[in-house]
Amino acid sequence: MTAQTAQTAPPGTASRRRGPGRPRIQEHDERILRATLELIDAGREVTVNAVVETSGVSRAALYRRWRSLTDLVAAALDHGRNNAVEISAEGDLKQNIVDAYFTHPRESRGAEYPDRRFRLRMQLVMADRELQRAYWRSHVSGRRGSIGRALQAGIDRGILRADLDIDSSIDLINGVFYYQAFVRGVSMGDPEALARCRVAFETVWRGMLA
Repeated sequence: MTAQTAQTAPPGTASRRRGPGRPRIQEHDERILRATLELIDAGREVTVNAVVETSGVSRAALYRRWRSLTDLVAAALDHGRNNAVEISAEGDLKQNIVDAYFTHPRESRGAEYPDRRFRLRMQLVMADRELQRAYWRSHVSGRRGSIGRALQAGIDRGILRADLDIDSSIDLINGVFYYQAFVRGVSMGDPEALARCRVAFETVWRGMLA
Protein backbone atom coordinates (compact mmCIF):
# COMPACT_ATOMS: atom_id res chain seq x y z
CA MET A 1 0.00 0.00 0.00
CA THR A 2 1.12 3.56 -0.57
CA ALA A 3 0.12 6.87 0.93
CA GLN A 4 -2.57 7.09 -1.72
CA THR A 5 -4.36 4.21 -0.05
CA ALA A 6 -5.31 6.53 2.80
CA GLN A 7 -6.70 9.21 0.47
CA THR A 8 -9.87 10.63 1.95
CA ALA A 9 -13.07 11.42 0.17
CA PRO A 10 -14.20 14.93 -0.67
CA PRO A 11 -15.78 16.85 2.26
CA GLY A 12 -19.38 15.96 2.94
CA THR A 13 -19.20 12.37 1.77
CA ALA A 14 -20.20 9.61 4.18
CA SER A 15 -18.95 6.09 4.70
CA ARG A 16 -21.34 3.51 3.22
CA ARG A 17 -24.42 5.66 3.83
CA ARG A 18 -27.04 6.52 1.27
CA GLY A 19 -27.41 10.17 0.43
CA PRO A 20 -30.00 12.03 -1.62
CA GLY A 21 -30.35 11.26 -5.29
CA ARG A 22 -30.57 8.00 -7.17
CA PRO A 23 -30.89 4.79 -5.10
CA ARG A 24 -27.75 2.77 -4.64
CA ILE A 25 -27.26 -0.14 -7.01
CA GLN A 26 -26.27 -3.13 -4.90
CA GLU A 27 -24.30 -4.66 -7.74
CA HIS A 28 -21.91 -1.72 -7.61
CA ASP A 29 -20.70 -2.74 -4.15
CA GLU A 30 -19.63 -6.14 -5.47
CA ARG A 31 -17.97 -4.70 -8.56
CA ILE A 32 -15.98 -2.17 -6.53
CA LEU A 33 -14.86 -4.76 -3.97
CA ARG A 34 -13.82 -7.29 -6.59
CA ALA A 35 -11.97 -4.65 -8.59
CA THR A 36 -10.07 -3.63 -5.46
CA LEU A 37 -9.14 -7.25 -4.75
CA GLU A 38 -8.05 -7.71 -8.36
CA LEU A 39 -5.64 -4.78 -7.98
CA ILE A 40 -4.35 -6.07 -4.64
CA ASP A 41 -3.85 -9.62 -5.94
CA ALA A 42 -1.97 -8.28 -8.97
CA GLY A 43 0.31 -6.22 -6.73
CA ARG A 44 -0.88 -2.99 -8.33
CA GLU A 45 -1.29 0.32 -6.54
CA VAL A 46 -4.84 0.83 -5.28
CA THR A 47 -5.98 4.30 -6.29
CA VAL A 48 -9.40 5.76 -6.95
CA ASN A 49 -8.66 5.99 -10.67
CA ALA A 50 -7.51 2.37 -10.83
CA VAL A 51 -10.60 1.11 -8.96
CA VAL A 52 -12.92 3.19 -11.15
CA GLU A 53 -11.23 1.94 -14.33
CA THR A 54 -11.21 -1.71 -13.24
CA SER A 55 -14.76 -1.77 -11.85
CA GLY A 56 -16.45 0.46 -14.41
CA VAL A 57 -18.22 2.24 -11.55
CA SER A 58 -18.10 6.01 -11.23
CA ARG A 59 -15.96 7.89 -8.73
CA ALA A 60 -19.11 9.35 -7.17
CA ALA A 61 -20.56 5.86 -6.68
CA LEU A 62 -17.36 4.75 -4.96
CA TYR A 63 -17.36 7.68 -2.55
CA ARG A 64 -21.03 7.17 -1.72
CA ARG A 65 -20.07 3.78 -0.32
CA TRP A 66 -16.63 4.29 1.21
CA ARG A 67 -15.28 7.41 2.86
CA SER A 68 -11.68 6.67 1.91
CA LEU A 69 -9.53 4.18 0.03
CA THR A 70 -8.31 2.86 3.37
CA ASP A 71 -11.87 1.89 4.32
CA LEU A 72 -12.43 0.37 0.89
CA VAL A 73 -9.26 -1.75 1.08
CA ALA A 74 -10.25 -2.91 4.59
CA ALA A 75 -13.66 -3.98 3.27
CA ALA A 76 -12.13 -5.71 0.25
CA LEU A 77 -9.71 -7.72 2.40
CA ASP A 78 -12.66 -9.05 4.42
CA HIS A 79 -14.77 -9.78 1.34
CA GLY A 80 -16.03 -13.36 1.32
CA ARG A 81 -15.43 -13.93 5.02
CA ASN A 82 -18.38 -14.94 7.19
CA ASN A 83 -19.25 -13.33 10.47
CA ALA A 84 -18.12 -15.08 13.63
CA VAL A 85 -20.04 -18.22 14.59
CA GLU A 86 -22.50 -17.25 17.31
CA ILE A 87 -21.59 -18.87 20.63
CA SER A 88 -24.52 -19.93 22.79
CA ALA A 89 -24.48 -18.68 26.38
CA GLU A 90 -26.72 -21.56 27.46
CA GLY A 91 -25.67 -25.02 28.60
CA ASP A 92 -22.00 -26.02 28.71
CA LEU A 93 -20.29 -22.70 28.04
CA LYS A 94 -16.80 -24.14 27.69
CA GLN A 95 -17.97 -26.75 25.16
CA ASN A 96 -19.83 -24.07 23.21
CA ILE A 97 -16.61 -22.08 22.86
CA VAL A 98 -14.60 -25.19 21.96
CA ASP A 99 -17.13 -26.06 19.25
CA ALA A 100 -16.91 -22.57 17.74
CA TYR A 101 -13.11 -22.43 17.76
CA PHE A 102 -12.10 -26.04 17.19
CA THR A 103 -15.02 -28.04 15.77
CA HIS A 104 -16.14 -25.51 13.17
CA PRO A 105 -13.17 -23.12 12.85
CA ARG A 106 -13.48 -22.58 9.11
CA GLU A 107 -17.17 -21.67 9.27
CA SER A 108 -16.17 -18.23 10.51
CA ARG A 109 -13.89 -17.77 7.50
CA GLY A 110 -16.13 -18.82 4.64
CA ALA A 111 -15.58 -20.82 1.46
CA GLU A 112 -14.53 -17.74 -0.50
CA TYR A 113 -11.94 -16.68 2.05
CA PRO A 114 -8.87 -18.85 1.36
CA ASP A 115 -5.75 -19.04 3.49
CA ARG A 116 -3.92 -16.90 0.93
CA ARG A 117 -6.40 -14.04 1.46
CA PHE A 118 -5.97 -14.34 5.22
CA ARG A 119 -2.19 -14.04 4.93
CA LEU A 120 -2.40 -11.23 2.40
CA ARG A 121 -4.69 -9.34 4.75
CA MET A 122 -2.18 -9.62 7.57
CA GLN A 123 0.69 -8.60 5.32
CA LEU A 124 -1.06 -5.44 4.19
CA VAL A 125 -2.42 -4.34 7.56
CA MET A 126 0.98 -4.82 9.22
CA ALA A 127 2.57 -2.60 6.58
CA ASP A 128 -0.02 0.17 6.93
CA ARG A 129 -1.05 1.21 10.44
CA GLU A 130 -3.98 3.30 9.22
CA LEU A 131 -5.32 0.33 7.27
CA GLN A 132 -4.84 -1.81 10.38
CA ARG A 133 -6.94 0.61 12.44
CA ALA A 134 -9.61 0.77 9.74
CA TYR A 135 -9.80 -3.02 9.57
CA TRP A 136 -10.10 -3.21 13.36
CA ARG A 137 -12.94 -0.66 13.43
CA SER A 138 -14.90 -2.06 10.51
CA HIS A 139 -14.47 -5.81 10.95
CA VAL A 140 -12.36 -7.25 13.76
CA SER A 141 -13.95 -5.46 16.71
CA GLY A 142 -17.44 -6.53 15.66
CA ARG A 143 -16.39 -10.13 15.07
CA ARG A 144 -15.24 -10.35 18.70
CA GLY A 145 -18.79 -9.69 19.90
CA SER A 146 -19.86 -13.34 19.96
CA ILE A 147 -17.05 -14.57 22.23
CA GLY A 148 -17.36 -11.41 24.31
CA ARG A 149 -21.04 -12.06 25.00
CA ALA A 150 -20.29 -15.69 25.86
CA LEU A 151 -17.62 -14.72 28.37
CA GLN A 152 -19.89 -12.10 29.94
CA ALA A 153 -22.58 -14.75 30.30
CA GLY A 154 -20.00 -16.94 32.03
CA ILE A 155 -19.32 -14.16 34.53
CA ASP A 156 -23.04 -13.58 35.09
CA ARG A 157 -23.61 -17.30 35.69
CA GLY A 158 -20.74 -17.49 38.18
CA ILE A 159 -18.70 -19.82 35.95
CA LEU A 160 -15.95 -17.29 35.26
CA ARG A 161 -14.20 -14.88 37.59
CA ALA A 162 -16.09 -11.73 38.47
CA ASP A 163 -12.95 -9.64 37.83
CA LEU A 164 -12.27 -11.22 34.42
CA ASP A 165 -11.02 -8.77 31.80
CA ILE A 166 -13.00 -9.84 28.75
CA ASP A 167 -10.94 -7.99 26.12
CA SER A 168 -7.68 -9.44 27.42
CA SER A 169 -9.19 -12.93 27.56
CA ILE A 170 -10.29 -12.69 23.93
CA ASP A 171 -6.79 -11.55 22.97
CA LEU A 172 -5.33 -14.58 24.74
CA ILE A 173 -7.68 -17.06 23.08
CA ASN A 174 -7.36 -15.57 19.59
CA GLY A 175 -3.67 -14.81 19.91
CA VAL A 176 -2.54 -18.42 19.99
CA PHE A 177 -4.17 -19.02 16.58
CA TYR A 178 -2.38 -16.04 15.05
CA TYR A 179 0.89 -17.26 16.55
CA GLN A 180 0.57 -20.58 14.74
CA ALA A 181 -0.13 -18.87 11.42
CA PHE A 182 2.38 -16.02 11.51
CA VAL A 183 5.18 -17.10 13.81
CA ARG A 184 5.22 -20.86 13.28
CA GLY A 185 4.03 -20.44 9.69
CA VAL A 186 1.62 -23.38 9.67
CA SER A 187 -1.88 -23.72 8.29
CA MET A 188 -4.72 -23.65 10.78
CA GLY A 189 -5.89 -26.90 9.26
CA ASP A 190 -2.76 -28.58 10.60
CA PRO A 191 -3.77 -31.08 13.34
CA GLU A 192 -0.68 -30.37 15.45
CA ALA A 193 -1.33 -26.63 15.29
CA LEU A 194 -4.92 -27.12 16.39
CA ALA A 195 -3.74 -29.38 19.21
CA ARG A 196 -1.38 -26.67 20.46
CA CYS A 197 -4.20 -24.14 20.31
CA ARG A 198 -6.46 -26.45 22.27
CA VAL A 199 -3.86 -26.95 25.02
CA ALA A 200 -3.35 -23.18 25.21
CA PHE A 201 -7.12 -22.66 25.45
CA GLU A 202 -7.35 -25.14 28.34
CA THR A 203 -4.63 -23.19 30.17
CA VAL A 204 -6.41 -19.88 29.62
CA TRP A 205 -9.75 -21.38 30.62
CA ARG A 206 -8.38 -22.59 33.96
CA GLY A 207 -7.18 -19.08 34.69
CA MET A 208 -10.61 -17.60 33.86
CA LEU A 209 -12.64 -19.94 36.06
CA ALA A 210 -14.27 -18.59 39.20
